[in-house]
Parts: sequence; C-alpha cells; structure tokens
Amino acid sequence: MRIDKYLKNARIIKRRTVAKEACEQGRVLVNRKTAKPGTEVDIGDEIKIIFGTSTMEIKVQQVLEHVKKDNYKEMYKIITDAD
Repeated sequence: MRIDKYLKNARIIKRRTVAKEACEQGRVLVNRKTAKPGTEVDIGDEIKIIFGTSTMEIKVQQVLEHVKKDNYKEMYKIITDAD
C-alpha cells in the first residue's frame, strides 16, 4: 500500500492529500529513508512522521484497505511519540 494512503487509513493524518504533501516536503521517513507519496509500506516497516516540532515513530502491524473506525489502532504500534 502507498504510504500516503496508509497514513490516511491508519488515521495518523486526516486527509490523503495532506499525507501526500508531508511526503513531498520530506517529513515522512520509511525505514530511515525519505518517502515519496508512492512509497510502498509493508508489515514490519518503521515510519517516522515529523509534525512541526514533534515527531512520531510507528511500526506497521497491519496493512488494510478498508478500516473500520474502531480497528485503526491495530494497524500500527507507537514506538515513540515526542512533542
């Protein structure tokens, strides 16, 4: 699955266009490499997202096309969430 779609489905970023822009600005890293919006994400990948002055690191647990509102937290595990 594309990183921009994954971030939207996992509800880490609210809109796919915003996730795409974050990737284009170099604020998303997959396995310590800068990610383009089309970078593929697999189970076990580590994603780092930079939100202004804070960062969030997660590990991909599941890759789901359709996610119910109650199940999105099962898609990833938070490694660090620094403000």
